[in-house]
Amino acid sequence: LIQDVTEATFMQEVIEASKTVAVIVDFWAPWCGPCKTLGPQLEAAVTAAKGAVKMAKVNVDENQGIASQLQIKSLPTVYAFWQGQPLDGFQGAVPQSEIDAFIARVIEASGGQAADNGLEDAVQAAEEMMSDGKFEDAAQIFAAILEEDANHVLSYAGLVRAHIALEDLDQAEAILNGAPSEISATPELEAVFAQLALARQAADAGPVAELQAAVAETPDDLQARFDLAQALHATGDAQAAVDELLELFRRDRDWNEGAAKAQLFTIFDAMKPEDAVVLNGRRRLSSLIFA
Repeated sequence: LIQDVTEATFMQEVIEASKTVAVIVDFWAPWCGPCKTLGPQLEAAVTAAKGAVKMAKVNVDENQGIASQLQIKSLPTVYAFWQGQPLDGFQGAVPQSEIDAFIARVIEASGGQAADNGLEDAVQAAEEMMSDGKFEDAAQIFAAILEEDANHVLSYAGLVRAHIALEDLDQAEAILNGAPSEISATPELEAVFAQLALARQAADAGPVAELQAAVAETPDDLQARFDLAQALHATGDAQAAVDELLELFRRDRDWNEGAAKAQLFTIFDAMKPEDAVVLNGRRRLSSLIFA
């Protein structure tokens, strides 16, 4: 459950491992006094979680590359990784009660859900309506489930998706902004937040053919390449969009304050974690980051 991680093992033990279970990463150094207190407290909390999370310890003195990539500015710093990216975190020594609350949030956000009170059939019916294009009917079912259980995260996410499908983006945003705090940071709602952002981008996307011509003529026109990625995604070609963004990141990872990486994460968040586009895209991005 708890192990030391180096630059050589970070990808496997943190990024890849976090695709199945959340990984708490403790960035520390031997000279850091607060680290000596926080470390054992974290280990105790992770052990008490009985496998719901894992813990990785990174000595930043010996692994400065990781600290630089993740922009670790002070110690101790703690990040929780889930599905290959940071999910939550904090800096400095904190009371045990806050550590326990942090671990609980991470467990919940990475898949720990309360029993659904027998509403599975209703959710499945609503999802089938979504698949059949009956978005208004699906929205009604999701809303009815939420009357029974206001914190039913799958139904909340489904209701937002239904309004996105109906192109009622303002209503989708209003619903999302009104999510109960208990579920607002869950992967399901983070996914629909990303889907909403992409839907808004699609409304303003330019013509693919013109943007492809612009990129072909001037490959270093990074704005045109970014616009092309948005336009490709708007047509439903997520793979091509990811390819363009990865090429943009390869050319200049810092362009427009890291816009390529941010857009990649938005696309990944909007899709199912096990989607081949996501798995391959994350792997390729990680290779570029840690090259």
